[in-house]
Amino acid sequence: MLDHLAYEAPKPKVIAGATGDWELVIGLEVHAQVASKAKLFSGASTTFGAEPNSNVAFVDAAMPGMLPVINEGCVALAVKTGLGLKAEINLFSAFDRKNYFYPDLPQGYQISQLYHPIVGEGEVIVDMGPGVARRVRIERIHLEQDAGKSIHDMDPHMSFVDLNRTGVALMEIVSRPDIRGPEEAAAYVGKLRQILRYLGTCDGNMQNGNLRADVNVSVCRPGDYEKYQETQDFSHLGTRCEIKNMNSMRFIQQAIEYEARRQIAILEDGGSVDQETRLFDPDKGETRTMRSKEEAHDYRYFPCPDLLPLEIEQGWVDDIAATLPELPDEKKARFVNDFGMTEYDADVLTAEAENAAYFEAVAEGRDGKLAANWVINELFGRLKREDHGITESPVNPAQLGGILDLIAKGDISGKIAKDLFEIVYTEGGDPAEIVEARGMKQVTDTGAIETAVEQVIADNPAQVEKAKQNPKLAGWFVGQVMKATGGKANPKAVNEIVAAKLGL
Repeated sequence: MLDHLAYEAPKPKVIAGATGDWELVIGLEVHAQVASKAKLFSGASTTFGAEPNSNVAFVDAAMPGMLPVINEGCVALAVKTGLGLKAEINLFSAFDRKNYFYPDLPQGYQISQLYHPIVGEGEVIVDMGPGVARRVRIERIHLEQDAGKSIHDMDPHMSFVDLNRTGVALMEIVSRPDIRGPEEAAAYVGKLRQILRYLGTCDGNMQNGNLRADVNVSVCRPGDYEKYQETQDFSHLGTRCEIKNMNSMRFIQQAIEYEARRQIAILEDGGSVDQETRLFDPDKGETRTMRSKEEAHDYRYFPCPDLLPLEIEQGWVDDIAATLPELPDEKKARFVNDFGMTEYDADVLTAEAENAAYFEAVAEGRDGKLAANWVINELFGRLKREDHGITESPVNPAQLGGILDLIAKGDISGKIAKDLFEIVYTEGGDPAEIVEARGMKQVTDTGAIETAVEQVIADNPAQVEKAKQNPKLAGWFVGQVMKATGGKANPKAVNEIVAAKLGL
């Protein structure tokens, strides 16, 4: 693994106020939808985009006498997530009722976990640049059911309720207040999303609401955070406000920046920050009050009488651990070590598991650096311009690998390879067959190259004299020879023969 422990921690975000400097303190509660086809306590489908109220079982609609039944697959995915975050797995956990009224919560309570969550303390290492990383501690992960969706823009006089999301399994991943700036917060969510996608426990689709974050923001004076670390006394961190349901990295940063400055203005004006829940308005770029912040006792939590405590065996956890894939940090370290690439290139290639798998298929048995260069610059660059992902690539790993093989054998030059890539990308086909059929093979016959060099020299005596006075001008002859041979001459051979003929 990369030695993150040796990395420098990022500096906290400092905002200069009228009465001195302030620092940000941020904690996140990320709600990740479990990648299950069925809900947490019913067999209803979780398919996104279905007709309103079509994915609703009797228990989801809170019909009388209907009892929840735990979905074992959701439990397994929560355990897998905990293992992927190097967290403690609790063999004993239990569900509680969180009581509150909301139109799209038919039961009048949410089944969640407060006192005994399924996953305990873990961590996420967030890279903030070369040699700079933040260790963000995970306090807990608990399972809970999602609420439905209220729709307010279909009629001017009434609201509608869609219960399709009601009962969908969520993992609430709660961090410690270890994040010190807006960029770090976005990077943390991005890293967490990447890990979940590698694990296959959440698809991370923020646009559909499958991954969203509640952001807790407070401000304190320089030095107060260090006091909190020493004492674990949260009073040093200032009063926090929670910004609900953030589903965009950019909006997360904007909301934190605005909220921090709002709190600083209140404090410097002699006021006090009210602990409350707020919403972010992306059109105005500001947060606004939603409701006063509830504490646990406000929800009247008590053990859910319809569900027995959840007891799992260590052997079952071990079996899940044996299925864990290679995660991003480990894969990145291996790419750097095995292929000799830069950390930046390794970051690009491991950003998505599908990207990494594609690269490894291309690089197998070939020059890893060359493979990385072609995958990142040629393929990814082209796909990005067309707004496509790797799964939509018209060039498969075998085809790109075939192009690299032709380069390695000297059958084509780098320039010809780019022309060949364009043909394969737009028309498909086997690279070797295309080269043969279209006469694209590189000219390696030194006799033919020598003839072309001699012809260019004979046609340009004045340029010859200039090149003898300034050897850097020999490149002009190389270009002319490449042009005369349609770019097919071996560049290395051309350079050597030009230098010899000019006596350089």
